[in-house]
Amino acid sequence: MAPENSNHATAAAILPLVGGAANITSVAHCMTRLRLGLKDRALVRDDALRALPAVLGVVEDDTYQIVLGPGTVARVAPEFEALVSAGSPQLPPTAEELAERGAELKAARKARNATPLKLLLRRIANIFVPLIPALIGCGIIAGLNGLLVNLGWLPAVTPALAALASGFMALIAVFVGFNTAKEFGGTPVLGGAVAAIIVFPGVAKIDAFGQPLSPGQGGVLGALGAAVLAVYVEKWCRRWVPESLDVLVTPTLTVLVSGLVTLYGLMFVAGEVATGIGHGANWLLDNTGAFAGLVLGGLFLPLVMLGLHQALIPIHATLIEQQGYTVLLPVLAMAGAGQVGCAVAVYVRAKRNEPLRATIKSALPAGLLGVGEPLIYGVSLPLGRPFVTACAGGAAGGAFVGLFSMLGDRVGSTAIGPSGWALFPLLRGNHGLGTTIAIYAGGLVVGYAVGFAATYCFGFSERLLADLNTAHPAETPAPATEPVRAT
Repeated sequence: MAPENSNHATAAAILPLVGGAANITSVAHCMTRLRLGLKDRALVRDDALRALPAVLGVVEDDTYQIVLGPGTVARVAPEFEALVSAGSPQLPPTAEELAERGAELKAARKARNATPLKLLLRRIANIFVPLIPALIGCGIIAGLNGLLVNLGWLPAVTPALAALASGFMALIAVFVGFNTAKEFGGTPVLGGAVAAIIVFPGVAKIDAFGQPLSPGQGGVLGALGAAVLAVYVEKWCRRWVPESLDVLVTPTLTVLVSGLVTLYGLMFVAGEVATGIGHGANWLLDNTGAFAGLVLGGLFLPLVMLGLHQALIPIHATLIEQQGYTVLLPVLAMAGAGQVGCAVAVYVRAKRNEPLRATIKSALPAGLLGVGEPLIYGVSLPLGRPFVTACAGGAAGGAFVGLFSMLGDRVGSTAIGPSGWALFPLLRGNHGLGTTIAIYAGGLVVGYAVGFAATYCFGFSERLLADLNTAHPAETPAPATEPVRAT
């Protein structure tokens, strides 16, 4: 079957299992998941969805999320949207329908009981996640260019590659400002315009707090703050400026007020914070590397479950902007290695449980490439104790990478998003590429080994092991025995 037909078939198979087009209120996707807004959650057939070969798991959050894996989801989502549009013509809603929809939204919001922190972290993710494909592409090109420069090959080409790799990073503040304004309900281009001030070379002629500004000072943090301020100024103008003057006065005041505050306040403050983040991350790994790696690698999977990992996205972006790479991501990536080792141990121990072993076989390649959701939601989390032993593997791998940072060998990533084996093309450090790759590979091996050993020896009670090897296939926890709410 041609790939496009396969993607259409997957979308067509999913649609009736989520209640049909009439039950869909929104369709979106991230790197691995198809995210659906639903009118009636009761119409979803979870077990049938998980049984589809293309579905790696399901997660229930503020949207219903179907894990399809990287690449696949980006191709299935447009096909799914087309089917929803074809099956659900856009007719003007009646007053009764609008009232019912409003009541459902209000009830759903109360049921979620979203905290301000969770809402803020989701907004941060919505700002930075759309930038990840460009960060990955430019990061790989930067790594290729560095390799060619070190080898002395293609000297006529390397300047062009350097321009391709650096162009996006030079203007990342503009994209952050654009996305921030869009996320907070302002005019995106005004957010981008205010954030562009940060990277304008002419700011070097401006003194703030007794010293000249530097182009790029404050980076993505300054851009984020400037765009949020622009949104509030714009909303204030919309309330007070007469409608006849709005088109002239509102954008002018928005750029003028938020721009001046950015130049004479935010750039300096954000610059100090960004510098502190860079120094702090380097100090942490240089002086407490093994312990810091142990903690970060061990706690990252729980952070993902709580949704708190999203707070690290601006920190990664700041480090990449400052130093060319983030030293935190390779340490955090060890959590995925522990998860892979854990899954292999479950596969070995549950030797008579073919449905669970089939789930592991289908999800393991994605796990090796750093996509952990299928293994988390399909294997370790439903079983309970293996999730803890997977964290132990991540802690051991993180400690390994952190130890070498203490010894002077930093390992970093030029982009955020990938992990596992997919991170190899993005690796960069303060020594040769061979040393950097060897340390990261060693961390993966340690994470695999400890995750396997800890799970094999301590991941099962006698009762659980007996149940896994004698349970009827319908009782087997594959994938995710019940929807897991990612908070």
